[in-house]
Amino acid sequence: MNQFADGRFRLGVGIEDTFVVHEAPGRRRLEEYELTQHYTHWHADLGLAREAGASTIRYGFPWYRVNPAPGVYTWDWTDRVVDRLCELGLEVIVDLVHYGTPRWLDNHFLNRNYPDAVAEYAARLAERYGDRLTAWTPLNEPQWTARLCGESGTWPPYLTGHDGYLQLMRNIARGIVATQRAIADTTAGRATFVHVEASFRYPPEPGESDEAALLRERRHLCTDLVTGRVGAGHPLLEYLTRHGWTDADLVEFTERTAQPDVMGINYYPMWSTIVGGRERDDGVAGLEELVRETAARYGVPVMLTETSYEGTWEQRAAWLRDSVTLLRRLRSEVDIAGYIWWPFFDQVRWQYREALDPVEDHLHRLGLVTLDPDDVGGLARHPNELFALFQQLAASPDTP
Repeated sequence: MNQFADGRFRLGVGIEDTFVVHEAPGRRRLEEYELTQHYTHWHADLGLAREAGASTIRYGFPWYRVNPAPGVYTWDWTDRVVDRLCELGLEVIVDLVHYGTPRWLDNHFLNRNYPDAVAEYAARLAERYGDRLTAWTPLNEPQWTARLCGESGTWPPYLTGHDGYLQLMRNIARGIVATQRAIADTTAGRATFVHVEASFRYPPEPGESDEAALLRERRHLCTDLVTGRVGAGHPLLEYLTRHGWTDADLVEFTERTAQPDVMGINYYPMWSTIVGGRERDDGVAGLEELVRETAARYGVPVMLTETSYEGTWEQRAAWLRDSVTLLRRLRSEVDIAGYIWWPFFDQVRWQYREALDPVEDHLHRLGLVTLDPDDVGGLARHPNELFALFQQLAASPDTP
């Protein structure tokens, strides 16, 4: 089943849902719903999303809270949220895992039982809500997850280097396959799967380093793995075997696959293009290249599942208008399922985790709704100029 094959162009929003809750010396918990006070304002926040004109929302549930111990599930809050989402008529893309794992899962994504644990969690959610929530993302940004958790040592389990990256990549890819199969089995094949990847660009340049060429190839590694594309002739085959991958590992991913119904690309013009180790803003040209490349490579509808702009109000408005216009124009040539502005309301910068200053010093002004600190520690919600522009675009026809 592919609910996004109906030809409609969805204009939606997403709520930042990073849940890195394992604390360590010099590292605070990074729990976005807690820090942005979404647990307090969730009912009104979802209402604002509908008021903005969004037809679709990417939304995550905190695995560590829903599943606080092995085999234990708590549904009080999620039941109310799902009721509210359905009351509002929002089409939901469930963001199952957004960087964090439960506290009880030792070694996090590297735990040998991680694939089974995340599949069990997904199956329980699908069992409870699969009649109302029918679109699922098994894991947000596997490439960036493997880099942050396995290569740079930024987040748990704090591995580093190519060996750490590939250990993480193997286990999260296994988790994606197990998750998708569990949901499909639980829902008797009625689910739609939206795979979401961080879509970096590394334009070739004369005299570039081997590292730049490797990064360009690695962008697609997880999706190629879970769709069974890594075999003889794949450009990363030697890289994988050099770092300990066996024939059995490769056969596993060709025999057990997880095919996407939609490929989601996350593109931020300020950060997504890297040239000579530096970020370069390639604007809508970079986005168009990624859309065409992704559609040609995987042969399924494409959705822009995250985008926003850091800059002046004028620059942010221009990006919202220009990027929506681009995708609507490209629909005559490419199967494009929709567009998600991320985040819907301002989020907390990830640097908060390693800092000491208060949360209000780390608000990242990217949302259609501004979070304004008050005198008693609250974060008031104020729809801003972008909110109004989004409403206009949502009310306009699908084609410019």
